[in-house]
Amino acid sequence: MNLVWLVFFSLVCFSPFLHGAVSPGAVNVGAIFTFNTINGKVARIAMKAAEDDINSDPSILGGRKFSITMHDSNFSGFMGIMSALKFMESDTIAIIGPQSAVMAHVLSHLANELHVPLLSFTALDPTLSPLQYPYFIQTAPSDLFQTTAIAEMVSYYGWAEIIAVYSDDDQSRNGITALGDKLAERRCKISYKAALPPDPLANRSDVQGELVKILRMEPRIIVLHTFSRTGLLVFDVAQSLGMMDNGFAWIATTWLSTVLDSNSSLPTKTINSIQGALTLRPHTPDSKRKMDFVSRWNKLSNGSIGLNPYGLYAYDTVWMIANAMKMFLDQGNTISFSNDSKLSGLGSGTLNLGALSIFDGGKQLLKNILQTNMTGLTGPIQFNPDRSLMYPSYDILNAIETGYKQIGYWSNYSGLSVVPPETLYGQPANRSSSSQHLLSVVWPGGVTTRPRGWVFPDNGRQLKIGIPDRVSYQDFVSKLNGTDLVKGYCIDVFLAAIKFLPYAVPYKFIPFGDGHKNPSYTELVNQITHGVFDAVIGDVAIVTNRTRVVDFTQPYIESGLVVVAPVRKLNSSAWAFLRPFTLCMWVVTALFFLLVGAVVWILEHRINDEFRGPPKKQVVTILWFSFSTMFFAHREKTMSTLGRLVMIIWLFVVLIINSSYTASLTSILTVQQLSSPIKGIDTLLTSNDRIGFQVGSFAQNYLNEELSIATTRLVALGSPEEYATALANGTVAAIVDERPYMDLFLSEHCEFSIRGQEFTKSGWGFAFPRDSPLAIDMSTAILNLSENGDLQKIRDKWLTRKACSSQSSESGSEQLQLQSFWGLFLICGIACFLALFIYFCIMLRQFSRYLPEDSEPSVQGSSRSRRLQTFLSFADDKVDEWKSKSKRKRGDMISREDESVDGSERNQMDVSQETYK
Repeated sequence: MNLVWLVFFSLVCFSPFLHGAVSPGAVNVGAIFTFNTINGKVARIAMKAAEDDINSDPSILGGRKFSITMHDSNFSGFMGIMSALKFMESDTIAIIGPQSAVMAHVLSHLANELHVPLLSFTALDPTLSPLQYPYFIQTAPSDLFQTTAIAEMVSYYGWAEIIAVYSDDDQSRNGITALGDKLAERRCKISYKAALPPDPLANRSDVQGELVKILRMEPRIIVLHTFSRTGLLVFDVAQSLGMMDNGFAWIATTWLSTVLDSNSSLPTKTINSIQGALTLRPHTPDSKRKMDFVSRWNKLSNGSIGLNPYGLYAYDTVWMIANAMKMFLDQGNTISFSNDSKLSGLGSGTLNLGALSIFDGGKQLLKNILQTNMTGLTGPIQFNPDRSLMYPSYDILNAIETGYKQIGYWSNYSGLSVVPPETLYGQPANRSSSSQHLLSVVWPGGVTTRPRGWVFPDNGRQLKIGIPDRVSYQDFVSKLNGTDLVKGYCIDVFLAAIKFLPYAVPYKFIPFGDGHKNPSYTELVNQITHGVFDAVIGDVAIVTNRTRVVDFTQPYIESGLVVVAPVRKLNSSAWAFLRPFTLCMWVVTALFFLLVGAVVWILEHRINDEFRGPPKKQVVTILWFSFSTMFFAHREKTMSTLGRLVMIIWLFVVLIINSSYTASLTSILTVQQLSSPIKGIDTLLTSNDRIGFQVGSFAQNYLNEELSIATTRLVALGSPEEYATALANGTVAAIVDERPYMDLFLSEHCEFSIRGQEFTKSGWGFAFPRDSPLAIDMSTAILNLSENGDLQKIRDKWLTRKACSSQSSESGSEQLQLQSFWGLFLICGIACFLALFIYFCIMLRQFSRYLPEDSEPSVQGSSRSRRLQTFLSFADDKVDEWKSKSKRKRGDMISREDESVDGSERNQMDVSQETYK
């Protein structure tokens, strides 16, 4: 592939055409440009100035002459390639150019083969990859960064779609492809690409044909990526078509900034045609060197053309080569060329391919260029590892009547900013939306209000709006028989919202359905993706599977699935006071009253006179004390610490029970009570009852797929009358449908009620195609309706019903279950157990301390019995009485011991006297 072009053009060009001499001690550099263009003219002057400055300093190349040979390709790829071949014959070490990416793709193969670096500051095609073209170097920011800047501008202004107009050549085409990728990253897109003949072949009829097509489209944001001749022609035609008026926005790539910089006095017609457009200009920081060169420019150019940034890049590119060559020579290398064996072996004859030689030091020179670290007219110059320039940035300009004004900057480091990029490089990078800023813009038409970005084209086409052809609940959407008129709550909301739009929206309603049953809303929404409808208006629920294919507006009414079931009214009775608690709750509460009373009696019996007396009195005391705690009216005072602790916890439990009972009983006696075995969706999930749903609703899929309810349990019903009949005769146990439908249904059927809470949360909205700007504007309009109260008025008009309005949708008060209080009972029970345990431990310790020892041995059985009786007597006696009794018993035992001792002594004396006798 890399020799195809060589062979082809060598067949065309004979050896006499390829000639040239190498000056001894010279450093030859070639340059290929079209010098009849703005950038070609500026580059020629700047490169000549750089050549003179290099040669004026002998220390740079050690006395060697730096020579730039320039060839004019004159918009011709053929002439550009022939110029490159001539340079290769004359031992050229590097080539500056070509000007266009079309030639760069071809010449890069030649540079790869002969190891001659190819440097260009205008062929900025993003697809010129260093992996494929290692000897091609872009010395100005690639168009990849320019397209990134444009994409961020589109996102910053809140636009979703653009139209791209470009010249159909490699550089422009690939730049637009890169722009599409960058827009997609920001959820924007190119809705139409208008390709024009390559510059400068485009004529007025070509441009007018494409712009007329664009004029019939909705987007009004146009990105123009071409060259100066074609670009100015596009603006001229656009002005004649009224496309430079209010509502349009134009973003031109860097070609427009070169026109503004290089032409101090543009014709009035041109100024008017570009007024309001935005454009980018490569950012070059201000410096003394730059200012000095700008001052020299008028003398260098003789006032023929103004300086633009590409002139600065041209000057710096020449110096890059010179510095790299200086490093090359300082490294001890020599400039030498050798024959390419591949070319010399092609054969003999009139072809002189052998004259093309390989630059032996090309690889080292390329490495030196990529290691450039210098400060030029364009600022600090260094290459990233991917061979792109470090810190690419652009000025953002706004074309106005007096020329242009700068509204900000873009850099790959910090994004959009009103601060020069070089001042932000020392700060942490911040690309958040809040940090992105641009100054105000004068848009086409002389307005300062940001264009919306799209309009309905004036081509007579109306929006085709699909509406459900309902046979039930026609308060939401319905079609008047025999006419094309439609009415209903949803229609009124749409008509009210559309009045808030700042533009006219032509539309027509198209019913969807067979008129015999409600249509499938999922199928209705899918008609948008098939192009049948431009929007869907109606009672369309916003659910997940639908949001994957269309965009919805802000919900205009809240919705959610609810369960409706038959209920029976609970009338008041003489035993209504028992209804707040379940039977289990009553039993457990009564047992705990008795338990706490018994525990407190045990803890207080030995120290509190009020808890002592005959057995009958003690039983009455326990019962009285237990139940009096319900009213905090017990007269007995607790004296023990453990008893007080138990009472504190129990009184807290009683407080909670009393409060709950009072609240529940109040509700029972004052609110109409409705009872049903179905408490909500949980009841249906745990049963095998049949469930009804509305035909066409998403409820069927939700119940079947999300809640795993068998299809055999689901019954399709088509109208409120069918709902009522199915519920009344038991065909279904409950209906699952959306809340707005059920509110209307229950307003006429008081014998049914909503059971439980909504188990989904959603809303109804209007559906539009993905990324439709109309969806955003309609959402804003719906919010306006909500804020000014009109939305509620529309709802009151269609959905408010007086019948059964006083009916409670929930049972007024469900019975209080034990499970709601088991935690309190558990805490109280643990407190009672611990108090008793501690009390008995203390009592056993006291008993062991005061227990008298048996004076006479006895059998083991009688000892245990006597010990148990003694313990029970100890537990029943009052503490003070037991202590005094204990003391008396101990005194008696001591007296008996003394008497026995005295008796034994007297006996011993009698024995001794008898012995003496």
